[in-house]
Amino acid sequence: MEVRIALSSIPTSHLLTSAPRPMKVEKCSHRFFPSENHLETKIRFGWSSILMRHAEPLMVAKENAELLGDEVTTAGETEPVEQVKKHLYQAVSGVNRGIFGVTSDKKSEIEGFVKLLESQNPTPDPTTSLDKVDGCWKLLFSTITILGAKRTKLGLRDFISLGDFFQSIDVAKGKAANVIRFNVRGLNMLNGQLTIQASFKIVSKSRVNISYDNSTITPDQLMNLFRKNYDILLSIFNPEGWLDITYVDESLRIGRDDKGNIFILERSED
Repeated sequence: MEVRIALSSIPTSHLLTSAPRPMKVEKCSHRFFPSENHLETKIRFGWSSILMRHAEPLMVAKENAELLGDEVTTAGETEPVEQVKKHLYQAVSGVNRGIFGVTSDKKSEIEGFVKLLESQNPTPDPTTSLDKVDGCWKLLFSTITILGAKRTKLGLRDFISLGDFFQSIDVAKGKAANVIRFNVRGLNMLNGQLTIQASFKIVSKSRVNISYDNSTITPDQLMNLFRKNYDILLSIFNPEGWLDITYVDESLRIGRDDKGNIFILERSED
């Protein structure tokens, strides 16, 4: 998620209705830049390598679209972007942004729709039109996962739950802030967020390099819960490296990073 900031029979609950998915606009009202009184950690951490499988061919998306009841697209024809976006929104619905993993079929379905959109990107040189990237975005799905021992150590099974993931991009300053919200069961006073601030530089017509600046967890009581395993938390969410913007329009953005991860975000209201 950031600038540097994953399918089996499809259940009945995933069947599409004829009406397109409405664009849900959310307020970006949380604090992206913490005050100097907040506990701040300014230690660089590298990403843990995440080995990703290669995406399935584009035909996967078309086959799943057929299962969803859509018309079969004949060879040489391209499904309209809005229709593909509708399929993608439906595919990522109910998977908790993929953070705790999805089935290989679901991952292939999502990646198939991503490829279809990337092949019809209305902004082929996104870094020359960064006004389309500027502002606040909400993460819908990524292939970053927290599984097994990492999830247990971070208390993300029963005690702590993940809230929304947001990204705020300030193109003029070359800055980005990723915000991950946490909710602590039965202890609302501990609810808070991890904020990771980063800088970025344009290196090509579609790529930016991202440098980690600093990170903060607020409130301090929440930081105390994560302190012992803070390096694990940052190894998951640290955006340092490069990011390719592979699709962006007025409401949807897709990116791929140097770890092989995919990020799907929708625009939120400033």
